[in-house]
Amino acid sequence: MALTLLERGLPARVLDVGTSGVDVADTHDRLAALGFAVPADDQRTSTYGNGTRDAVASFQRAHGLAPNGVLDAATASALSAAVAEAAYIVTGTVSSPSSASVGGLDVQVVDKNVGGDVPVAATTADARGAYTATAIIARDALLKRRKTRPDLQARVSLGTAFLAAVSQIDDRRGLPARVRFAAHLVAVVGLVAAFPASVPWWALAVLAFLMLWLVNLYNFMDGADGLAGGMALFGFAGYAVAALLSERPLPELAWSSVAVSGAALGFLVFNFHPARIFLGDAGSISLGFLAGAFGYWGWRGGVWPVWFPVMVFAPFIADASVTLARRLLRGEKFWEAHREHYYQRMVRSGIGHARTALAWYALMVTGITLAIIALGRATAFQWCIVAAWVIVLFLAGVVIDMRWRHFQSTRSDK
Repeated sequence: MALTLLERGLPARVLDVGTSGVDVADTHDRLAALGFAVPADDQRTSTYGNGTRDAVASFQRAHGLAPNGVLDAATASALSAAVAEAAYIVTGTVSSPSSASVGGLDVQVVDKNVGGDVPVAATTADARGAYTATAIIARDALLKRRKTRPDLQARVSLGTAFLAAVSQIDDRRGLPARVRFAAHLVAVVGLVAAFPASVPWWALAVLAFLMLWLVNLYNFMDGADGLAGGMALFGFAGYAVAALLSERPLPELAWSSVAVSGAALGFLVFNFHPARIFLGDAGSISLGFLAGAFGYWGWRGGVWPVWFPVMVFAPFIADASVTLARRLLRGEKFWEAHREHYYQRMVRSGIGHARTALAWYALMVTGITLAIIALGRATAFQWCIVAAWVIVLFLAGVVIDMRWRHFQSTRSDK
């Protein structure tokens, strides 16, 4: 589906009783969007009848024009200006219809302020099956919708504050694992349930599970000076750039990402080796939730494909996932503290906190840059980039494993 918000041109002729066609149909749409009733028969036949003349006269009176019922240049200009203030004018082509019945397809346009889809029109199809849609959406309808549905951005903020509060209690007093996980589940499911994407339920369940994993793995990866803070700095900066450069830009997502990235930079000044402050669960759990929530927000709004957030945070996801899989295969309790992550092996093998963080920064920036470059390219090209990056991360893991085995053998010889 490809829909564009735009203003159509003014009629090229004066419209009066007896005329018909596209210009008359456009006039009907504009009048209806402004609340001026047009008879159904006139709308059905796209005819400028007596009812249309009366509606135009009512509009003229309301805007200080001579109420002659004729759509002349002055009236057309005033009508266009009024609609621009009061409605979204939508035109576009639906390339992937969800219904095969000609004339019965409901077209939707994303209202980015609430993160939801708003039905705008029924369509028709030509002999080649190309569906077209033209409609005007009154802004009053969208405003009413916004009053009854929470803003997606506000819901993300609420979930972050909730997790930060629960995690702060955990940092200070300690909470059972089931309580912590229940809080993570409430935040993630609450977001996805309030703003579901137009995909099957099982796909939403998979996405919710991946978001839960991101919440927890970010906490697992907060074990070296400057590492988690750096991932936040570069990861959310990548989100911001992509949200602005996308074919469907989303400024509110971009600026939200800039805010998180900027906060991470300020934190990193004191968290880089030798660290003087630390994230704790309150910081790492919140950042993990934001990474998943912003990724979901951008994917749902058409800013980026589903692979993009995964590639942006791929170094963290790969390290935590491979380490977890290894521990499960060995029958270990994965929830217990350990020092087997790849970044921990780098620190312990003599590379140290500072050089480990810098090496990871280079990896992060390279992956994020490649992900941004891939946006807007052909789907096949995008997945080739993703596959290539998976290979790079795999080889990086092999190198770290080899260094770790060498380090252990050297210690055993001593």
